[in-house]
Amino acid sequence: MPKLLDRQLIYSYIKAYIVCLVSLLSLFIVVDLFTNLEKFSQHNPGLVPFLKHIARYYSMWTLTVFDRLGESIVLLAAMFTVAWMQRHNELLPLLSAGVSTRRVVRPVLVAACVMLGLVVCNQEFLLPRADPFLIEHRLDPKDRGAVEGRGTYDLNDILISCLKAYKHELKAEGFTVVIPQKLGQASFIQAREARYDPEEHGWFLYGATPAELPNWTRTDILEQRGAGKYFLKTMEVDFETLTRTKNWSMFVSTPQLLRELDKTHSSQLAGVAVAFHMRLTRPVLGLILVFMGLSIILRDQNRNIFISAGLCLVLCAIFFVNIFVCKYLGEGEYFGPALAAWLPVFTFGPLSFVMFDAVHT
Repeated sequence: MPKLLDRQLIYSYIKAYIVCLVSLLSLFIVVDLFTNLEKFSQHNPGLVPFLKHIARYYSMWTLTVFDRLGESIVLLAAMFTVAWMQRHNELLPLLSAGVSTRRVVRPVLVAACVMLGLVVCNQEFLLPRADPFLIEHRLDPKDRGAVEGRGTYDLNDILISCLKAYKHELKAEGFTVVIPQKLGQASFIQAREARYDPEEHGWFLYGATPAELPNWTRTDILEQRGAGKYFLKTMEVDFETLTRTKNWSMFVSTPQLLRELDKTHSSQLAGVAVAFHMRLTRPVLGLILVFMGLSIILRDQNRNIFISAGLCLVLCAIFFVNIFVCKYLGEGEYFGPALAAWLPVFTFGPLSFVMFDAVHT
């Protein structure tokens, strides 16, 4: 059974966490809303459509903000909890009674681990349900604007690409299909436009050249539907895959990233591999950050609380800059994906334990 002190610290941590979470999210939402309020109103005539679009957009955008600030909020809550104890001289009597510093902050560490679990749950279960198109094109609520297409391989090694696409019609223009020789006949097909059919899991091609493929026999993959018309059956490449946003890896679960890595010709393979490994290291890095922040707070208990908070913010900045640099080097293939993701753990992990071990007990 948790003791009274443990329950009090856990309650204080949860209260600090909620205050930090609500404050930061509210700040981001208010600043962004007032910056783009006029643009939102122009694209959403009427009060009800305006409010619906605002609510829909910020409910999804909040998930991405929480994903990016999750570890920082965990650190801030832990810092404020311990600093509040020091400010009210609650820590000194406990130390005088023979209770070690590590034992006092143990409930804070346990609560921080639980909140880091919320960050992981948000990444794995909530963000995949968000609409990355709406987040990136927030001023196009009816999805009527053209988005830039991309090229990707299907599981059967067929290369599919397009120049631009329209989400509300599931239509792509400048559609190109490259079929490898191993599927029976090497072919290169260009279509004026293509439309994706979710029910048949394939693409209808119109205005295609060549208009016919005389010796083609693999109708299970590509079927002739008339002169210059084809139906392309795909296993993995749907409309969402062909129009992925730049940060699409944020909005998929870890198993989906692993399936993407299993593709032989997966585009941006280095970036996907780095994102996958960073999913594995993220909870560890969050806990390391908490250990380092608490070590700074507890190292000198006579230090001014604002100075300690400033040092924690500096530490947080250095920590995340190191992570972003390693991620950039991994995506640029200067480092291997595993090394790029695990290097911050190897760098800050031993340092965090040394700093925590140096705390006066």
